[in-house]
Amino acid sequence: MSFKKYQQYPNVQNFKREWADKTITHAPIYCSVDLRDGNQALINPLTVEQKLEYFKALVKMGFKQIEVSYPSASDTDFNFTRKLIEEDLVPDDVAIQILIPAKKEWIKKSVEAMSEVKNGIFHLYNPTNEFQRRVVFQKSDDEIIQMAIEAMQYLVELTKDFKGKVTYQYSPESFSQTTLEFAVKICNEVINVVKPTVENKMIINLPNTLEACMPNVYADRIEWMCKNLHNREALIISVHPHNDRGTSVASAELAVLAGADKVEGTLFGNGERAGNLDIINFAFNIYSQGIDPKLDLSIIDEVKAMYEEKTQILVHPRHPFVGDMIFTAFSGGHQDAIKKGIDFYRETNSQSWNVPYLPIDPKDIKRGYEKVIRVNSQSGKGGASFIISEFLGVNMNKDEAIKFGLVIKEESDRLKRELKKDEIIELYKNYLSK
Repeated sequence: MSFKKYQQYPNVQNFKREWADKTITHAPIYCSVDLRDGNQALINPLTVEQKLEYFKALVKMGFKQIEVSYPSASDTDFNFTRKLIEEDLVPDDVAIQILIPAKKEWIKKSVEAMSEVKNGIFHLYNPTNEFQRRVVFQKSDDEIIQMAIEAMQYLVELTKDFKGKVTYQYSPESFSQTTLEFAVKICNEVINVVKPTVENKMIINLPNTLEACMPNVYADRIEWMCKNLHNREALIISVHPHNDRGTSVASAELAVLAGADKVEGTLFGNGERAGNLDIINFAFNIYSQGIDPKLDLSIIDEVKAMYEEKTQILVHPRHPFVGDMIFTAFSGGHQDAIKKGIDFYRETNSQSWNVPYLPIDPKDIKRGYEKVIRVNSQSGKGGASFIISEFLGVNMNKDEAIKFGLVIKEESDRLKRELKKDEIIELYKNYLSK
């Protein structure tokens, strides 16, 4: 292995950042790209019927923007888009978004897929980084800019008579590998074509198509773009972080501080390579800070079951906030602190959650406390006494808890496994009869 073949990602120079002094105060606009970006990453892409079930789950959660397809890529995507529109399956307050490459024949097919849409986002893109311009497309900077201009002009022309709400979105697709000077130049040219207004905004999407920089550098890039784009008040700035470095959630959070209005991502981060931004993780993060996430997170186990069935991908048991074991503590010290924290929360009727080791109340997502404290040979008196208190209503004193904790530890060591709740209760009954 040779680290010398890799180059340091450049910082934004001569730039005074402001995002570092800000805090997130409200949820951004969420756009689920599960049915397009996530779908194209599956070994077995979703059928029209599966996409529809998935779409309904996203709507139930509260997503108001959903990228449903890449209509020029497959008949399945085209037909699914038509089904949503023709059968009037999209709620009035939900916008469906499609992805469109900057080629006239594909723009035309994509517009056909969205005919009669009530509320549509037409997401146009073309690659913009220097390597792709020079090696893949073999075009000059001006030719790449002209490609974007002509494509957007054509898209605007084809959709000018649409009766429904039409919103244009543009992505310099390889923004993460594009110099800021070129990115802002091409975006401003496209903005000049659309001529957005405060009443009828357009979206500029700035993707970490390949996550290659630290989250703070991405935030700097987003803030720099926000300060240099034309007609900022008429723009919705969107980010689309991938997870190649494993920091897409951090990148999204800092991008929102830096001025992003919208974040694109998927349930549980599904997507090509290391995946997309995990919108569920993002939403729970701001929820845990006392901010309305604008998504119904109380049904997350229902959504998780749907996701696993449709994608055939299991959510990791340690997935933040959602994994089956995310609230689980085996450590004796952790268990003792959790038990005392929950007892204090209940006894004082506290309106503020502040229980050690639990970022949110498991009952917010319909998880019982039974899964919070699980007992094995690593556990101490706190775990066993919590189970007895929670499910038998018996509060042992300190000496009793220590003695019974030793009984539990010996039994777990003997069996070389975790003890179940019912086993602990039975051992307690036997302990009392001695």
